[in-house]
Amino acid sequence: MGFAYTEQQPVISAGIYDLRPLRPSDAGLMALYTSDRRVAEATSSIAHPLPPGATESFIARSMADNRIEDAWAIDGTRAECGELMGVISLTRLDVGQAEIGYWVAPLFWNSGVASAAVGALISANPQRCRTIFATVQQGNPASARVLTNCGFVYLGDAETYCLARGVAVPTWTYCRKLD
Repeated sequence: MGFAYTEQQPVISAGIYDLRPLRPSDAGLMALYTSDRRVAEATSSIAHPLPPGATESFIARSMADNRIEDAWAIDGTRAECGELMGVISLTRLDVGQAEIGYWVAPLFWNSGVASAAVGALISANPQRCRTIFATVQQGNPASARVLTNCGFVYLGDAETYCLARGVAVPTWTYCRKLD
């Protein structure tokens, strides 16, 4: 069960990057990056091949007044890396609880972008969460390191369905208490 949130999303400084609300003009780069099999297979929610209109639909949902997921573009304009390097989001689970999710374009892998974005979003805590959860596929230790480096604690193993792979994949589950 989710809770709608109608407040405007803030722009959050993430060092040399900014986390800003998504906008329709992000669709082209988002579609380009998320159509990469490596990006899609590292998430549970991005299909491969990417269906027509999927990116525009995601952006529209992230801008809706009744959204349960706040999504930000990881914007590298100040670092001269482009307007969209990836996306990071918080999905409301319950009062004071959310799940963080993120992806970064392969061009920016292993550059600290994900760690900067996750750290900044946790510090800003725009949904005023007490607990933030995260799930990472077991084949993606780099994302697991991002979480542990940002103070997340391992909770246990689970599995989730991966749209791009068409199968359930093993995952690691983490949480971060913000009280």
